[in-house]
Amino acid sequence: MSTWQFDADSAIVGGADGEWSTQVTSAWNIGDNPNGGYLLSSVLRAMRELSAHPDPLTVTTHFLRPGSGDQPGVVSAALIRSGRTLSTLQGELTQADKQRIHVVAGFADLGEPGEAPLQIDPPALPPVEECVERSGLEQGVDLPIRDRVDVRLHPDQALAGQAGAAVVSGWIRFSDDRPIDTFALPLFADAFPPSLFGALGFIGWVPTIELTVHVRRRPAHGWIRARFESTDLSDGRMIEDGALWDSTGALVAQSRQVGLLLTDASE
Repeated sequence: MSTWQFDADSAIVGGADGEWSTQVTSAWNIGDNPNGGYLLSSVLRAMRELSAHPDPLTVTTHFLRPGSGDQPGVVSAALIRSGRTLSTLQGELTQADKQRIHVVAGFADLGEPGEAPLQIDPPALPPVEECVERSGLEQGVDLPIRDRVDVRLHPDQALAGQAGAAVVSGWIRFSDDRPIDTFALPLFADAFPPSLFGALGFIGWVPTIELTVHVRRRPAHGWIRARFESTDLSDGRMIEDGALWDSTGALVAQSRQVGLLLTDASE
């Protein structure tokens, strides 16, 4: 059994006929529901067991229903195609006989990072010690996930509505200092406050409808730098673009998600 919290909490057992069991824990909750990036981690683990390639390269997850913390789940995965440089797979997580998420992913071997003649530069951030720990009080929702991932927000964006724009940036790592790998990046892409927090203030939980993460390279050890921005909000649905950089300043992942801004009418 792994001593790292992330690995232990997303562990899978079995594999006969393409099905594994897992135990979803509420330790990764945002409010009453497990974080979406955490939920998809167990599915990625099953996919890796079937893949000829070690690293998730592109991961698209549709969130059909919220997961349930402290409840067992069944993970299923299947190989769609295996080629020389890419394995394509699909999988899902089911709890209480209801499908919670559906994942399609491409796995590759990212190997050692090569030259990057074109990439997005990381945002300027104050040092970690000058940034502000993520607060459930400020977001307006309980955050058990804070005990699993250490998120530090830019001090000009840490309070509800303070940024004056739909943007959030900061630093992230595992609270137990687990080394960062490509499997951590889809989780980190979904572990910050929604960027609408900076423009609209107290918005509570913003459930994800769909999340796509493109992993660009294996990250160096250390804090991950992140920036997210909402580019569109219409009819209660937002589109948010994000990027992650490792401790060397290399771009390691990009993300885009469609989220739902809950209102009294839609709750």
